[in-house]
Amino acid sequence: MKAIKLFFGMFIIGTLFTSCYSDDPIYYDPIQPVSLETLITDYDLWYVDYHRTTGSGDVPFVSKAFTLSFRNGRVYANNNLVDIGYTGNGYGIEIGYYDTFNDDLQIDHVLDGVYDFEVIQVSGDEIRLRDNFENVTYYLEGYNRNTFDYDQIFYENIEYFLQEYVGWEKTFASSTGMLNEFDNENYLAFTPENITTFYSSEDDFGTNIDYVNWDYVGGYEVFDVQGYENLKILTLDYDLGDNEEFELVVLNDGKIELYHVDSNSTYEFTGREFLQYLKTSSTKKGESTVRKEDRKRTKVQRKMKVRKKHLK
Repeated sequence: MKAIKLFFGMFIIGTLFTSCYSDDPIYYDPIQPVSLETLITDYDLWYVDYHRTTGSGDVPFVSKAFTLSFRNGRVYANNNLVDIGYTGNGYGIEIGYYDTFNDDLQIDHVLDGVYDFEVIQVSGDEIRLRDNFENVTYYLEGYNRNTFDYDQIFYENIEYFLQEYVGWEKTFASSTGMLNEFDNENYLAFTPENITTFYSSEDDFGTNIDYVNWDYVGGYEVFDVQGYENLKILTLDYDLGDNEEFELVVLNDGKIELYHVDSNSTYEFTGREFLQYLKTSSTKKGESTVRKEDRKRTKVQRKMKVRKKHLK
């Protein structure tokens, strides 16, 4: 996103899950549908709407991806939200090869091996990938890069965005607001093993994130906010019994704002040590590589809350 990748705002055409056609959309004809090769290559990005996934099985590289792209026999994926829209010119990283046979799509993934999918064309910009052997069906929505809502994807998958750094360091605290216990906490971390556990620390600013002593642990939950697409509520439930509630805003792909509801204090946290999933080249300074089995998307059903503070 970089200063805010919410930089793509000029192209926002609605929420992410509103059907979004290209300038020359494929006409969906259930009697004479277009060829599979034409269908999957006509769109730059296929958003994996994981919340609609059905079946008891799993295809690791699909459940990990936010988007898939099919270009000249090669498959690309955006497995990270950080730098989405930039990585691979928007397509993500190359993860394997594909071939089409009538209604069948075969993908040879660089780590997971060969998978065969039956492709069902739902409409001109939506398909289902069904792996009968693994007993799982994924729903994919087609978009072109200039009309894809890069902003909204952060909010729709906020739990996974929070996991894409080893930790978050407090880099700003407002001078207004009442003193509160959270003023003393300078680091937060959200584990990639699940979407329920967080850690916090009172270590001094500037501490290397790998050496932070995590003082507290607890459970967290993210809520949707009635009437707002670009705002979430984050609650931290400490094992010691304390509970904190924040309004969460994504400022860019490396910084979030937390407004502490009870004290009226505002904090900014900056991500430290980016975690790239399924990295295929040497790790850059300041980055870490996470093995592919360390994170898997799960269905998220958020509760709804009413906002307690007016927008700035």
